Amino acid sequence: MNTLTFARSHSTSTTAGYIGGTVTVLIWASWILATRHSAATPLGTIDIGLIRYGVPAIVLAPVWWRMGFLPKGVPLHLLALMVAGSGALFFQLTTFAIHATPAASAGTLLGGSMPLAAALIGVFIFKERPDASRWLGLAAILIGVGILLVSSLSSAGIPGTSFVLLPSAALLWASYTHAFKRSGLTAIEAGAVIALWSFLIHIGLALIYGTSLGITPANEIALQVLSQGVLSGLTAMVAYGTAVRALGGTQAAAFTAITPVLATLGGGMLLGEEIGVFEISAAVITGLGVALSTGLFSAKR
Repeated sequence: MNTLTFARSHSTSTTAGYIGGTVTVLIWASWILATRHSAATPLGTIDIGLIRYGVPAIVLAPVWWRMGFLPKGVPLHLLALMVAGSGALFFQLTTFAIHATPAASAGTLLGGSMPLAAALIGVFIFKERPDASRWLGLAAILIGVGILLVSSLSSAGIPGTSFVLLPSAALLWASYTHAFKRSGLTAIEAGAVIALWSFLIHIGLALIYGTSLGITPANEIALQVLSQGVLSGLTAMVAYGTAVRALGGTQAAAFTAITPVLATLGGGMLLGEEIGVFEISAAVITGLGVALSTGLFSAKR
């Protein structure tokens, strides 16, 4: 391959990575908005979970059928962390919290806590040593969350449970991230097995607690199928994988900095939520913190 051909190939790959990263954060922000919107419908968290994991479980059936319920070579504790960290438990915590939390605050609390939790696990368990830039980013995330805390105490606009549930869900997601890296599975294989187990868990919950899918308008179900199943469950997985392959994990992760800002704007423009100085400040500061915490601007690249 000559230099010109290589340069063109690299440029095309980089462009695909940027497109993949942009598509991913747009989907993540729309997922928060769609989940927040579902609070005004008959759909409960179990109903949305059935949709969220049912669609990818059906579409990726050939993948999990080939691997089996327990993929060979994957330790059970890693599989359990993956299913809990990005599957049923994670989804139930986030959906329950988002139903009671404005989109702007949910985007900041969840989007900001994810890289913070991942960094803390890396430091205390895997003995990683973040540089000054990443520590500055983590501090900015804490400041952003602190701004929301002050806002909630002064206006009672954010339930106190959100400050527990969303960071706890972020910790689960961070655990999934570290487990996935060590599982040896591809993104599609991991997505297939997580979707299968999470769908089965939600079927069990529906048998115990019932479901409201039968009394929910078809248009509301269609919206959740598109947002939860097709976009979040399938498209975002492929788009983010493309970004990671083309740009590397650090630069791809930096795209998550946009999520709190998009969720804030979307909550105000699409859901009619009130956006004040606290929400805007928290979203911007947290977004900058996320970008710094990924190591994108570190001296060692």
